Amino acid sequence: MKQGKQDDGFRMSDALWGQMEPLLPEPKPHPLGCHRPRVPNRAAMDAILLVLRTGMQWNALDGTGICTCSSAYRRFREWIDAGVFAKFWRMGLLEYDELQGIDWSWLAMDGAMTKAPLGGKKTGPNPCDRAKGGVKCSMLTEAAGVPLAVEVAPANRHDMKLVAATLASMMCARPLGAGKIKLCLDLGYDYDEVRHIVHLAGFEPVILIRRDEQENKKQRGARARRWVVERTHSWLNRFRRLLVRWEKREDTYLAMLQFACGLIAWQSALSK
Repeated sequence: MKQGKQDDGFRMSDALWGQMEPLLPEPKPHPLGCHRPRVPNRAAMDAILLVLRTGMQWNALDGTGICTCSSAYRRFREWIDAGVFAKFWRMGLLEYDELQGIDWSWLAMDGAMTKAPLGGKKTGPNPCDRAKGGVKCSMLTEAAGVPLAVEVAPANRHDMKLVAATLASMMCARPLGAGKIKLCLDLGYDYDEVRHIVHLAGFEPVILIRRDEQENKKQRGARARRWVVERTHSWLNRFRRLLVRWEKREDTYLAMLQFACGLIAWQSALSK
């Protein structure tokens, strides 16, 4: 019996493809009415995933035999316009919530900067890299580190200025009747404006320096919390296309982020 594709990290497994395929839009008819056979959607998605995982250039796809670079990128643009990658992430969170349960006991938010040598929208001088071009990714995670929201901004944008936009971009709604959910933040968010925004969103800000957090952990035996979102940023860096932003267009970079977050959500949902 022929076995299906397994999840090796560089191509879509049968389980993930079964969730992704229904989200894809119907192909547009060719204007001339006849042309070469259309590249299968799964091959195009495998090519996009290979670019995301390895960070390879789109043109290098021509040597892989999976899909040509022009077909893969054209399909990528079509699926961005159809919101496929955002839907894939949202469905992954819903599945994770049903199978494992999103841990709403507390959330964590933090921003991370990366290089953007080609520039583009939402890039700016990186204050940690001699003012070279960079981009900032503000992320919100639940207690286990599964990403709930992502916001992209220039590297020189302060973390506190991204709180409202990050909370507004949550891919799933908080549970009704959950009360005040704690939102763990570092000292970069220690502003009255941040506390006001967080309270309006229905969360309770918890802003501690690392020393205080370690002391509380020793005294009460509590878990450390802020490192969870930092670990999630590290997970994203394993998708080599995100380690350095080579995308000039903001929407293509955001789609890559959404695809990676969706894969993390689905893998967390199906891990047990």
